[in-house]
Amino acid sequence: MNKTVPNVIFKTRVRDESIGGGNPFRWQDVSTDDIFKNKNVILFSLPGAFTPTCSSTHLPGFEKKYEELQSLGIDDVYCLSVNDAFTMYQWSQKLGANKVKMLPDGNADFTRMMGMLVKKDNLGFGNRSWRYSMHVENGEVKQLFAEAGMMDNCPEDPFECSDVDTMINYLRS
Repeated sequence: MNKTVPNVIFKTRVRDESIGGGNPFRWQDVSTDDIFKNKNVILFSLPGAFTPTCSSTHLPGFEKKYEELQSLGIDDVYCLSVNDAFTMYQWSQKLGANKVKMLPDGNADFTRMMGMLVKKDNLGFGNRSWRYSMHVENGEVKQLFAEAGMMDNCPEDPFECSDVDTMINYLRS
């Protein structure tokens, strides 16, 4: 595999105490280079914040084993979803996820350019990311674990290979 990650700008919100008030956040553009350049990164993507498997297993698994991933040479772990920054933040708060970095792909630019955009109209979700995880070194995708059966309006939500344990086993090999 010799694919580089797409070059996009993510619209994120960052805490800025100088703003004051009950919502001390400001918009900040984050580029693909900001995330991946000269770094060893795990990114996993899932259909949506607050959804069952994403909330019970996928994100919590990476959060729980964050230190183990770091011990295997990983600099950062990102959770990407086709959701806005506000939703991603509130979801991380609800789950107590403070190690994994949340990455909103609200316009689905990254997901589309990765070839992972699917329709989930059958669930009323619109366009979403297919479930996958990947290991990226300095912007180059070293390994991609995409769930089988990728299709629009998939009646299932497979979760067999994009989990943290599959990634850890790969990193150890």
